[in-house]
Amino acid sequence: MEIIAFILIIFIASVLQTSTGFGFSILATPFLLLLFEPSEAIQINLILSLIISIALIMKIRNDIDLGILGRFVAGSVTGLPIGTVIFLLIDIDRLKLAVSLIILVLTVMLVLKFRIIQNKKRDLFVGGLSGLFTTSIGMPGPPLLLYFSGTNTEKEKLRGTTLAFFLFIYLVSLVIQIIFVGTNKTVWVSSLWGLPLVFVGLYLGQLLFKWINQRIFLIFTYIILIFTGIYLLVESLGLL
Repeated sequence: MEIIAFILIIFIASVLQTSTGFGFSILATPFLLLLFEPSEAIQINLILSLIISIALIMKIRNDIDLGILGRFVAGSVTGLPIGTVIFLLIDIDRLKLAVSLIILVLTVMLVLKFRIIQNKKRDLFVGGLSGLFTTSIGMPGPPLLLYFSGTNTEKEKLRGTTLAFFLFIYLVSLVIQIIFVGTNKTVWVSSLWGLPLVFVGLYLGQLLFKWINQRIFLIFTYIILIFTGIYLLVESLGLL
């Protein structure tokens, strides 16, 4: 059952990441935590997400907003070490509770047509939050997803810029995790077993991306955000 669960988690998360530019860590991390220790689940997520970003970067390079990408990277430099300290020292359940409530409240606001005006300072702030989320709970996607949804960003630009940013942040986060938390054989063997599933997901995800329009893309976004918020809330309250 654990093997079947692993196959389904990695495959579905890969399709989602490829078709939307986000979603692997949002979908995979919660379920991987049911199969692995927290540090193992986060590192498997980082490795496979990094592989997806590397595989797609040339294909989506023309969709990348280099200005926003640069500011996300600059902001994340501050957030990454803060997230590492949180992971090592602070009660993660309390952090997950706070994050879940923020995600759910902001998602409801987006559904009610609340919109965000994009500017350079907010780019830096969102990049910092994403960095913090990456090294603390292994989920860099929610801040970017909320931000881009609130600014009505086109799906091509969202996917391209997000995947390019993930290429940077996943690599740095993986290095930080290995240095400060350590790694083990389980992480790398499981990641190796997940590779074929990732490549199949890459192919199907690109087909799906061509099919979905902006409205369906937005609905996907809201569903993923609500799922993430509810999962983190339930987990933080010890109900899983």
